[in-house]
Amino acid sequence: QVLLVESGGGSVQAGGSLRLSCVVSGRTASTNCMAWFRQAPGMEREGVAAIDGGGIGIYADSVKGRFTISRDNAKNTLYLQMNSLRPEDTAIYYCARHSRYDGSCTQWGSRDKYNYWGQGTQVAVSS
Repeated sequence: QVLLVESGGGSVQAGGSLRLSCVVSGRTASTNCMAWFRQAPGMEREGVAAIDGGGIGIYADSVKGRFTISRDNAKNTLYLQMNSLRPEDTAIYYCARHSRYDGSCTQWGSRDKYNYWGQGTQVAVSS
């Protein structure tokens, strides 16, 4: 069993920054692609960013240049640095582990490619 626990959410004003963390415990595999998704009220859960086993990040167009995904395999921790936050970034943010063990982020934005999810952390950005 694998457990993912997010932290770091909160309330900030537009233009502010937050850093989310996701600790992975249990039967871990440091090579899996990891991703951040978010879900705003009444909206579909969408992919925000993913990072492959080699540390290469992939981003949704809406967050490119503002968010940075990273991982520390020694600590089994995934991060999302969020800068220049906007009210439209308000959502619950989830981390997820891709089902492939080769480290690739195949179809990274598809929820069904991930077999483990965290419980989510709330991010609220006010204007």
